[in-house]
Amino acid sequence: MQPGAMPAAPAAPASQGPQVPSGAAAPNTSDPTCTTPTGCDTTTTFTVSTGALTISVPATASLSNAAPGTSATGALGTVTVSDLRANLVAAWTATAASSDFTTGAAAPAETIPATDVSYWSGAATATTGTGTFTPGQAAVGDAVAIDTAQTAFALTDGVGNNTAAWNPHVIVAVPAQAVAGLYTGTITHSVA
Repeated sequence: MQPGAMPAAPAAPASQGPQVPSGAAAPNTSDPTCTTPTGCDTTTTFTVSTGALTISVPATASLSNAAPGTSATGALGTVTVSDLRANLVAAWTATAASSDFTTGAAAPAETIPATDVSYWSGAATATTGTGTFTPGQAAVGDAVAIDTAQTAFALTDGVGNNTAAWNPHVIVAVPAQAVAGLYTGTITHSVA
């Protein structure tokens, strides 16, 4: 610097914008700003998950032995409908149907037709949830032939998840002309 010269003015600091304290998140300009004593709202969401409508049955069952002209009877074991769809209006109908029962080579003389197979559901052994649970056949006197699908159990006026279980009975009228042997058939439960 020459004698008598004025010192240069200090350079202005570069603009850095609003300062954020170290470790703090930058302000979100989309967040609502509220003044006291006004309330300040945060919209919060979540989803209630849903499942499926299913039916479970025993893999096997055995009926009583029967002579020609009498009936083979027995319980199938617990059948359970589980409705995890969480519907506002919950309803379903379970049905049961039978195949023919056959022995040996399943020749006509070795076949007991499905028309000779009857079913009654009995009352529920357990239920959960709300609604009206109705057995298809509450007692043995209500038994129906299941050569075509018949209602086994139903739910109406339900809300949300629910389950129902019952232990149905089957009656097979053995024809007087039936031949001896171990007869096998299939009882099919469905729900919709």
